[in-house]
Amino acid sequence: MRQLKREVKIGNVTIGGNNPIAVQTMLNVPVEDIEGNVAQAKRCEAAGCQILRVTCPSAADAKCIEAVKNAVNIPIVADIHFDYKAALACADVGVDKIRINPGNIGDDDRVKAVVQACQQKNIPIRIGVNGGSLEKELRAKYGGVTAEALVESAMGHVALLNKFDFDDICISVKCSDVPLTMAAYRLLSEQTDYPLHLGVTEAGTPSMGMVKSAMGIGGLLCLGIGDTIRVTLTADPVEEIYAAKKILKAAGLRKEGVNLIACPTCGRTRIDLIPIAEEVERRLMDCDKNITVAVMGCAVNGPGEASAADIGIAGGKGEGLLFRKGEILYKVPQEQLVDALMKEIEAL
Repeated sequence: MRQLKREVKIGNVTIGGNNPIAVQTMLNVPVEDIEGNVAQAKRCEAAGCQILRVTCPSAADAKCIEAVKNAVNIPIVADIHFDYKAALACADVGVDKIRINPGNIGDDDRVKAVVQACQQKNIPIRIGVNGGSLEKELRAKYGGVTAEALVESAMGHVALLNKFDFDDICISVKCSDVPLTMAAYRLLSEQTDYPLHLGVTEAGTPSMGMVKSAMGIGGLLCLGIGDTIRVTLTADPVEEIYAAKKILKAAGLRKEGVNLIACPTCGRTRIDLIPIAEEVERRLMDCDKNITVAVMGCAVNGPGEASAADIGIAGGKGEGLLFRKGEILYKVPQEQLVDALMKEIEAL
């Protein structure tokens, strides 16, 4: 059962409560290239991104935040690390959320200035704790990066915001170690009702990064923890979005999109199934129909074992069957199989 947290409104998206779990990514174009950032933001929006983060190293870079904000219809998050003036500049240009750790921006006057700017414009703040940047004092106290240290760091930053009556907060506690990340989020969820942004940071290239994220993010989601997610990959941000949607689908938390099932092939297979399955997956990437599609290698795994599929194909020798809910529709040559399947899916 999902652990319900307080609601936080980020532009036109609300997280927490019973709201759908939102998919996030972050632009990776150099901040000076405003045109490139805008183009990438549009691609991310088209791929299904619901909250988009953009780095803002200095106050002057707020012009990139503003340009991206004006180009898309999804909330924009400014990623701020040490320069509180950058946060103030982003608030001035209408950013929807600020990601900042108040303990890293200086004295109370600076924290208060950021809080007041966010209060005036109803801008929430995400506290983002990472294992790699954990405070030295907490490393010493706990003997390294631990779940307890990550949570204490996060709650310390929360206290700084609460000190100035700011409560419009969400939190993340990420690291690259999957079991440690999961332990930290489980402990944090027990201690707070602020919504949680999930992620395994520095997860790596798509192959390994997807595995780590599926285990860490997917595992937490199945425990009922999490309100927004980002799959962090060394790749195009659009790949992060597709990966996040797959994790939500696999966890039973996303109705939109195709559930593609495919057999692993064996000695019975008489059709070149692997490239067929890959082509079907590619062509269905942007399909939002809530259906199950089966790509099976033979009659044993076809209409029989995949009888629950809304539509599917089963290979033969140089040909294949199309079937719907276990009932055979017709037979076509192998080279026509994918096109025939797509035609049937369009008709559903």
